[in-house]
Amino acid sequence: MVTIRLARGGSKKRPFYNIVVADSRNRRDGRFIERIGFYNPVASGNAEGLRINQERLAYWTGVGAQVSETVTRLTRGAQPVAA
Repeated sequence: MVTIRLARGGSKKRPFYNIVVADSRNRRDGRFIERIGFYNPVASGNAEGLRINQERLAYWTGVGAQVSETVTRLTRGAQPVAA
């Protein structure tokens, strides 16, 4: 099954998450099909905290990809951003 989920990056105590489309059998931070955005929970000031390509999200959900609970929560308040 294909899922849209977060993949953790960044250093210790400074998390940074990529929003990726991946096979559910792969590891959380392992191989993925496509990166469709990012989430930076420690963004401050003018730094961008969230970016999601809504067109690609709509495409992947249209072909049957399951969206994780966290990504669903994040996308509710996201502004549309094209590629």
